[in-house]
Amino acid sequence: MPPTAHGTGRDKGRVKNGNHKRYCRDLYRLVFGKESTPIVWIAKTTPVRLLPVPPVATAPAPAPSYLRPDQLAEVLDRHARWIKGQPGGARANLALADLEGADLSQRDLRGARLVGAKLARSRLSGTNLAGADLFGVDLRDADITRANLMQTDLRGARLRSADFSNANLRDADLRAGTLEPGGCARRGTGPDVQDAEATRQTHRTALARLQGGATAEGGIPTDLTGAVLAGANLTEADLCGAVLQNADLSGAVLTDANLSGARLNGANLTGALLDGCTFDNADLVGTRMVDCDLSQAKLGAACLTRPIDSMGSEIQRAIFDHERWIDSVGQRGERADLDGTDLSRADLRGVNLSAASLRGANLSDAALTGARLMMADLSGANLEHANLMGADLSGANLSFARLTGADLTRVNLGPAEIKDPSGRPTGRSWAANLMGADLRQAMLTDSRMVQANLTDADLENADLDGADLAGAKLQRAHLKGKAPRRR
Repeated sequence: MPPTAHGTGRDKGRVKNGNHKRYCRDLYRLVFGKESTPIVWIAKTTPVRLLPVPPVATAPAPAPSYLRPDQLAEVLDRHARWIKGQPGGARANLALADLEGADLSQRDLRGARLVGAKLARSRLSGTNLAGADLFGVDLRDADITRANLMQTDLRGARLRSADFSNANLRDADLRAGTLEPGGCARRGTGPDVQDAEATRQTHRTALARLQGGATAEGGIPTDLTGAVLAGANLTEADLCGAVLQNADLSGAVLTDANLSGARLNGANLTGALLDGCTFDNADLVGTRMVDCDLSQAKLGAACLTRPIDSMGSEIQRAIFDHERWIDSVGQRGERADLDGTDLSRADLRGVNLSAASLRGANLSDAALTGARLMMADLSGANLEHANLMGADLSGANLSFARLTGADLTRVNLGPAEIKDPSGRPTGRSWAANLMGADLRQAMLTDSRMVQANLTDADLENADLDGADLAGAKLQRAHLKGKAPRRR
């Protein structure tokens, strides 16, 4: 049985609209090359939503159109015949389709066109997608284990937390999404070479949707944050500029892969094969590379971690004395005063700097995963592109701090419980302060921001998916882009 997607009562009403019927007919003609029969709402029928391709990138996105499950089944059946060279075959064109949660496991989708398709939380285990056009596809949290993705175009794709374990990504194109030819087409091969202008138009539409109507200069980076690529074959894959923060690449084969300019801070490359792999200008702050042979890797101007023991003795002493101060409840050591200190690219994973003074400190690109920074004073600090995944910042002062592009996934920015000198709760709490903070393009997925003060904060294009903002103060906060989802 073909996979299904779910419609809503509101969707049902939209189907009756005359404009949508025209969109449906246009899409049917695009996919099947013939006129459609009238699409009507049938009880107990679950539609698959398809988005038509607007003529220009800046045109407003039209509302979704619909394709019945039997029509999707026909697309897949005709694609199977196209692969085998049988009569009546046609390449599957599911560009901009909404197939969230679909089960396409073990399908043969070689060369399929899935540009900008929504496949979040879908199942593609064992699926053959060799040479497919997956430009700008949404595969967040998808199961792509053991899939064949050789020479696929995955530029600009959203692959956060997707599972690519033991998948074959040999020679895959994972560069930033631009309108230049990608995948097989950049070598002058593949089905898209015959229809280059139509492919470019579809890619333009996908880029416009990713950027809300405007294409970003330099393209949209492929996002593999938190993705699982354990044991994956990435031989000769092009990951130039890709975001691989906190990704699991343990045991992956990266022979002759291009990771120039890629962000790998917090990634796990334990046991990965790196012969001929290029890391020029890559961000390797906090990257775990145990049991890796780097003798044949090309590190170039890679940005490496600054371990604590490589910093000045004053900084080392301040951190050591502060942890003693915390552990002894103020009886030994002393509170750290690191105001204005340069801690850029510092490896501070798991460090306990709760209640420390870090006003105006430079923590840009620092590795702070799992760090404890409760009630810390980080006002005016520079935390641009810092990796704070899973850190505890409850009650912290981040007023006017710069957090542009920082990874705050699953961070606790809720209130800190105030205790008396004996450690007993007083029933009072201290809310986190992010007044005037710059959080543009920050990743706040599943973060806890209960009662946080976000007055005048800039959250433009921040990812707030799953963030808990209950009781948060959002007066004059700039929320252009994806709106926060309150729980």
